Amino acid sequence: MAAQEVNSVVAAGQSETGPRKSSARGRRRGLAPERVSKVEARVPRIERSTFAEERDLRASAMLSEILDRSINATTARFTGGISPAALMGAYADWSLHLARSPGKRWQLIEKAIRKWARLINYACGCAMQTCAEPCIEPLPQDKRFRGEAWQTWPYNVIYQSFLLGQQWWHNATTDVRGVTEQHSNVVEFATRQILDVFSPSNFLLTNPEVLERTMQEGGLNFLQGARNFAEDLERFISGKKPVGTERFRPGREVAVTPGKVVYRNRLIELIQYEPSTTKVRPESVFIVPACIMKYYILDLSPENSLVKYLTEQGYTVFMISWKNPEPEDRDIGLEAYRLEGVMAALDVITEIVPGRKVHAAGYCIGGTLLAIAAAAMARERDNRLCSITFFATQTDFTEAGELMLFINESEISFLEDMMWAQGFLDAKQMAGTFQLLRSNDLIWSRVVHEYLMGERAPMFDLMAWNADATRLPYRMQSEYLRKLFLDNELSEGRYEAGGRPVALTDIRAPIFAVSTQWDHVAPWHSVYKIHLLTDTEVTFLLTSGGHNAGIISEPGHKGRSYQVTTKSSKARYVDPDTWAKRTAIKQGSWWLEWVRWLDRHSDEFVAPPSMGSVKYEPLYDAPGDYVFGD
Repeated sequence: MAAQEVNSVVAAGQSETGPRKSSARGRRRGLAPERVSKVEARVPRIERSTFAEERDLRASAMLSEILDRSINATTARFTGGISPAALMGAYADWSLHLARSPGKRWQLIEKAIRKWARLINYACGCAMQTCAEPCIEPLPQDKRFRGEAWQTWPYNVIYQSFLLGQQWWHNATTDVRGVTEQHSNVVEFATRQILDVFSPSNFLLTNPEVLERTMQEGGLNFLQGARNFAEDLERFISGKKPVGTERFRPGREVAVTPGKVVYRNRLIELIQYEPSTTKVRPESVFIVPACIMKYYILDLSPENSLVKYLTEQGYTVFMISWKNPEPEDRDIGLEAYRLEGVMAALDVITEIVPGRKVHAAGYCIGGTLLAIAAAAMARERDNRLCSITFFATQTDFTEAGELMLFINESEISFLEDMMWAQGFLDAKQMAGTFQLLRSNDLIWSRVVHEYLMGERAPMFDLMAWNADATRLPYRMQSEYLRKLFLDNELSEGRYEAGGRPVALTDIRAPIFAVSTQWDHVAPWHSVYKIHLLTDTEVTFLLTSGGHNAGIISEPGHKGRSYQVTTKSSKARYVDPDTWAKRTAIKQGSWWLEWVRWLDRHSDEFVAPPSMGSVKYEPLYDAPGDYVFGD
């Protein structure tokens, strides 16, 4: 494609400056041939030279850009999409400022001496079999050293020394005066990732649990671990999904709630689900899942399907199934996702259920798209939405968690070059980034259990869905990162939809915002900012769990709890930490709370609508075709 662009530039220059055209102009003016040659020797030669230089400059600039982008795209294949320049810039900033901070360095020396003294005292106490107090406790989310075997000598000393060293490096990479906040966070994160590679839990001789398993099985655990590794490697090379995912097939074991695809375009299939009650609420529930994932996370197994639960509560449910983009979809942008996704689906719904408003719900980036669409609708006085629900959705991106480590000009330009070469952001590249954010749980824990102990983690529906990832088009992902993450245009009223900026303060429909306590993608403090960005009634709910598992919280799920309050449009603001302290904790599933809220904003039951309409007849059964796009 790039070579064709260069050739067209060269051809255009030749066609406009050739001698044949100049001679023809001379003949039309009535000049003799010898006069034509003299005129050409003076004026046209200057014109040809100037245009040729411009043409050559444009071609040279284009070739230079192609070369640079190609090199970056090739490099990205080996770095997992992480910009080496961004990483080196962060370490340079940190190291240079640390070098001119003798006070900080002296403080680190003091800390190192104190830690060594504590460790030696602890080691001596353990060697003499006295009850020594641990030097340091692991963080609550760190499960590596919880087993009883780790509390015996010498393994307790080994893991204590590792944690003390990790703590010292945290002190060394943070609070260095003069280092930018992002560079400090990047250095601390990258250093932590490097240290986690050398955790004593990752090696046979320093992991007592692996040693115990090896003695029990006579080393057969390594044989099974090698088999697991070979199987995983073969599947990775051949592009297959992980072991066990074949037991969770959309339309057979998961995504089985009965329904019909009633509309399809180049971006979406719209599914209308069959009613499971004789009467339904007149207002339908319209769900916009994240386009970064397959829609059926909200319709997993029958026992934990949110869609099935809603139909059982008397709601007509519509949901978008996004197409998995191909290289030819590279130029589809965020505006197309709004118009051909959210708005096109809403138009179909209001045709099938005419004269009725809609409860709209969006998940993750799907919620962000819904927020943009709702603000644009409010600007145009389109009042078809009677309520809006956000599942783990950010509308302000200044506190977007550790994902912000990968959001700066260097990193985004690097990702753009990678996407420019292939036309999309690949699912494996996105998955690698998310795994880094939870490397202990998603990478090293798996290495220990599956390859050292020889234990296969049992596959379940949510894990199988997580392996069924999608791509994002080049233009859409670039706009998402730049306009929303980097420039934060939506919260500042600068994001344009339909050629004009939208403002979330225009939204008047009541909002139900769900956030999860351990969310590494959309931290709940960031989601809480919806209180600052809207002038309507906001019900905010914080539930236990993470970005995905916290949302899949069916009634009866053990260990689930949540906090919830409603703030009127005129109530005063309460900061998130104060809110968390003041708000009572309720046990159970938040789904029941949400349905009670929907009921309060709905009218009395009526007969169910037809499946599709005269204009939008059902095309085929759910889950449709787009869900199978690899």
